[in-house]
Amino acid sequence: MTTAIGVVMTEHIVAGRLTGSLGQQKLEGEILRYPSDPLESEALIGLPAGELYEVLASEIAPLAAAANEPVSAIGVAVPGIVRNGVVEDSPNLQQIKGVRMAEALGEVLVSKGIKASVHVLNDADAVAAGLVGTGGHLDRLIRVWTLGNGIGYGRWPQSDGVWEGGHTVVTLDPKERYCGCGGTGHLEGIMGNRAMRLRFLDLEPEEIFTLAKQGDARCREFVDLWHRALAAATASMIHLGGPGKFYYTGLNIRFLELPILRSFLEPMVRMSPLLSYSLEVLPPDDSISILGAGVAALRAQSW
Repeated sequence: MTTAIGVVMTEHIVAGRLTGSLGQQKLEGEILRYPSDPLESEALIGLPAGELYEVLASEIAPLAAAANEPVSAIGVAVPGIVRNGVVEDSPNLQQIKGVRMAEALGEVLVSKGIKASVHVLNDADAVAAGLVGTGGHLDRLIRVWTLGNGIGYGRWPQSDGVWEGGHTVVTLDPKERYCGCGGTGHLEGIMGNRAMRLRFLDLEPEEIFTLAKQGDARCREFVDLWHRALAAATASMIHLGGPGKFYYTGLNIRFLELPILRSFLEPMVRMSPLLSYSLEVLPPDDSISILGAGVAALRAQSW
């Protein structure tokens, strides 16, 4: 039996403890959450990096204390480009850009008596790892789009590369400059919460989609653009990586309408060997990404 802890930091922080042999892990006990209010989606944005480490440690400590054996690994999933324990960039949590998170968090944990290897990975990759982990199929290709404050693209098995699918270029319109990274024409510049607020100014994302259903022409046009952009990014991944199953999940999955997405995707993918793709919506489930973070941390020990 192996014990690991999975932590996911996106719009909020959630953490849980995993037990079981590799490939057969399951969550045990309660899932901890910060902040406790599930409707709070921006509590972490202005929190300094040092305070984030303390919050992460405060979520990890009780889970480690409740374990029946020493914790072998701690997986921490965060948005952005993550390589070798360093968050190279994170447009939606800018205070962690450039930090050696695995090292810094490890030091805080050691000061609290917790000695375990810390593995940091992209949050969308954690969802993909969690999906294969629930079925024990760690050799299966999984691709996931996470829709929230930012747009994430995850895959399992993990491989070298940046894989920042949210910054896929989906339009050549030079006016499309709403992405938090500053880039032009990006998927996140259309679908991300920040981008939607900048585009409309007078409406929240929820209001945009509600008004679209009520017949508002401006909002209806944008909702089509929102789905078309996601279709374009998915089509690009099919052409680069081949067909297969794509999952869609995250805070803003409530806005996604699969029939509309399919109607835009079908004309974009026409070569017969690539047509065996499928699309599936997953309701947001913190347990999947927590499991994936822990599984990835354990796997990283053998890489």
